[in-house]
Amino acid sequence: MSSIRKPYPSDVSDEEWSLVAPYLTLMDEGAPQRQHPLRELFNGLRYVLRYGIAWRAMPNDLPPWSAVYQQSQRW
Repeated sequence: MSSIRKPYPSDVSDEEWSLVAPYLTLMDEGAPQRQHPLRELFNGLRYVLRYGIAWRAMPNDLPPWSAVYQQSQRW
């Protein structure tokens, strides 16, 4: 994501991220096929779960719903 976005209440904190990141990383963060930061994908998943929205209703400042959905299926 190229710009800094305003955080959502559902976003993962730095402390939470340091605990879960090692368990979520399936490939190196710098892998060429990775188009979105892993933390932003996780934030997108938390947003969907927290607010009970449809995948396609995700806010535009998070990664595309399809990328979040695909990553959640890998996890």
